[in-house]
Amino acid sequence: MNIEDMKAKLKRELSPARFQHSLGVMAESIKLARFYNIDQKKAGIAGLLHDCAKHLNSAEVLALVEEKGLIVDDILINTPSLHHGIAAPIIASEQYGVSDGEILDAIYWHSTGRAGMTPLEKIVFVADYIEPGRKFGNLHEARKAAYEDINRCILMLAELTIMHVLKKGDFLHPDTINARNDALMNVKKGIKGLTETL
Repeated sequence: MNIEDMKAKLKRELSPARFQHSLGVMAESIKLARFYNIDQKKAGIAGLLHDCAKHLNSAEVLALVEEKGLIVDDILINTPSLHHGIAAPIIASEQYGVSDGEILDAIYWHSTGRAGMTPLEKIVFVADYIEPGRKFGNLHEARKAAYEDINRCILMLAELTIMHVLKKGDFLHPDTINARNDALMNVKKGIKGLTETL
């Protein structure tokens, strides 16, 4: 399936606002990939499809997880806002023909992040937050940091997520804490780009 076919299918599956967000993340992912000299095609596909499971409800996601025999921790199971991240790589693979493991991993980790994210995972994680359509929080500094010190940007975004989740009284996934600590470690080491982390 080529990118235009992916867009057409995604437009049928998602709400107009979610589809526009996906286009925004795709564009921002490509822009970041170009800036950091990462594969732009992979970044574009991962950005476009990161929310491709948003049209599924929690029951559908959990049924899919069970059907595929995936092992999912209790926090993920009990955090509906993270469910689409579990299902999206499956949907991307089975319905959009994506077989590249790097792309599928970037889609999987876009919500929580994790320690030791690959360059592509970092790009999609950041692009999901900073695409121009996003209006929540104070993203001005994060948008600036994305092109100056991507690890500081990830640190800012992970901390924004952590504060948001704590304020809501929801479960905080350990992978987000690990992503925050990993980004902080990179910042303290003075690692600003992506190539040093390969």
